[in-house]
Amino acid sequence: MVTLQVMARERGSRTAAETSTRWLSPVEMEAWRNYVDSVYALQQALEDDVTPFGLTMGDYEVLVRLSERPERQLRMCDLAGELRLSPSGLTRRLDGLVKAGLVSREPSHDDRRVMLAVLTADGYDLLVRAAPHHVEGVRRHFIDLLTPTEVEALASGFRKVRDHLAEHQTQQP
Repeated sequence: MVTLQVMARERGSRTAAETSTRWLSPVEMEAWRNYVDSVYALQQALEDDVTPFGLTMGDYEVLVRLSERPERQLRMCDLAGELRLSPSGLTRRLDGLVKAGLVSREPSHDDRRVMLAVLTADGYDLLVRAAPHHVEGVRRHFIDLLTPTEVEALASGFRKVRDHLAEHQTQQP
């Protein structure tokens, strides 16, 4: 496999950026490439598992996030942030869920300027039906392939990555 590291060595002449680059070790490269090669396939497999319920993984995530909140509702701006969507991206995501009667948009009782996304009874019922199938897919395609130690290591590692990225986001101008 040809990597940037190999190409830099083969060229022989190195720029300042190339000499200061901390190239990945073989094990680090393997970890990174295995992640890259599997993440999209895993997403697709999990997407396929919720398709029979008329959902995408994006839709499923909306239903899950709302189901975990008091009164099964969340301010639209907060939901957009949690899902890493722009306000218009969230609007597009919710349009189908609203049309299907799974989520409603309602003004806040506390502040009429604020719109809430609210999980409907039908949305909650669908989530209750889809969740066992989704969790079985998560187990089949991910969790059950790993030892408990590997699961703990991934949980710890991705928590660090998530926290670093969240901190980096809050430092952006």
